[in-house]
Amino acid sequence: MNLLQFFRYQFWKSLSFFSRYIFFLRDFNTFHQMNQHDSRFTLFFQDQYPCLSDKTETTGFDAHYIYHPAWAARRVKQINPKKHIDISSTLTFCSILSAFVPVDFYDYRPAQLYLSNLHSKKGNLLHLPFPSDSVESLSCMHTIEHIGLGRYGDPLDAQGDLKAIEELKRVTKPGGSLLFVVPLGKPRIRFNAHRIYSYEQVIKYFNGFSLKEFTLLPDDTSKGLKRNAKQKVAD
Repeated sequence: MNLLQFFRYQFWKSLSFFSRYIFFLRDFNTFHQMNQHDSRFTLFFQDQYPCLSDKTETTGFDAHYIYHPAWAARRVKQINPKKHIDISSTLTFCSILSAFVPVDFYDYRPAQLYLSNLHSKKGNLLHLPFPSDSVESLSCMHTIEHIGLGRYGDPLDAQGDLKAIEELKRVTKPGGSLLFVVPLGKPRIRFNAHRIYSYEQVIKYFNGFSLKEFTLLPDDTSKGLKRNAKQKVAD
C-alpha cells in the first residue's frame, strides 16, 4: 500500500464510520424513548459506547489468530508433555492451554498475566534461557517474522529471524516437538510489521529437523485449515 492508497483507505474508513454513527444516533434516540418508563438503569448520552462494526450476518474473527492456536492446542494434546514452553505466541493460546498442561510463556515484553499453571517470564529469542537439547515441547508461532524489525522495541537486525531460529533449534530436545508458525507466500518484508517466507525458506532454515505435519491456512480462509498441505498450495 503506497501513501496515496493509505490516505484513500483512511478517507473511506472515516466516511464509513460517520455513516454508521448516524445510524447509531438514530438507534439511541429510539431506544431512549423506549427506556423512559424503565427505572432499572440510567441512560445518558455521555455514557454512550458506540459499537459500530458488529451488525453482521455472521460472527467475524481474525482467522489467522483463531485457527493457528486451535491447531497448536490439538498438537500439544497429542504430544501430552509434562510441561510446554511457548516463546511469544498469542496469549490466548498460552492461557487456555495452561488449563490442561503447565505452560511457561516467555516474551521480550513479559505479560502481567496471572493464572494457575501459567508462568509468564521475560525472554529474548536470541538468547533463550534453556540448555541445549532440553525442551521437549516448544512453540513459537507468528513470532519469528517480527524479530529484528524493531516493532516491539527489539534492536534492528536484518538477520534476527535466522538467529532466533537457530536458538529454537538449539534448545529443542532430540525427538521433541516444535510448533512453528509464520506467514507464507512470496518472500518479502512489510516493514516494520513482519516478514513473509516461502515454503522452501522455512524448510531450509530448519535443516536437520523432520517435518511431521504441514498445516496451512489458505488466503481463502472460508474453509479453514488445510492439513497435510502440499508445497504448491503455499507457493
